[in-house]
Amino acid sequence: MTALAPLPLADRVTVGGCCAPADAPAVEPAVAQDLARSFKALGDPARVQLLATVAASPDAEACVCDLTAPVGLSQPTVSHHLKILVEAGLLHREQRGRWAYYSLVPQAVSGLGAALAAVTRVEA
Repeated sequence: MTALAPLPLADRVTVGGCCAPADAPAVEPAVAQDLARSFKALGDPARVQLLATVAASPDAEACVCDLTAPVGLSQPTVSHHLKILVEAGLLHREQRGRWAYYSLVPQAVSGLGAALAAVTRVEA
């Protein structure tokens, strides 16, 4: 096994020195925290699948009992993932008798892309 050589660092003198520090944070801490919570919730492939499955369901709503087969996970595991998506504000949960139904929060999902574009100043 050969050792990897470290990547060369740019010489500050040749690139004009260090940049001036920013006067203010690029994004407010509360906004960064909300965005991170939402993106963290989508950091698991099963949760991305669950969100997409709910979105593709009629009326963008699905019963937890219908969500276990598409992701191949047990009902308690699916419920745990759904809870995280609800806490992140991406899904809404409604109890109907014995079963919980989940629906998409469209403005939350569409707002993620817009919010990320705004904090990175990239055109959406």
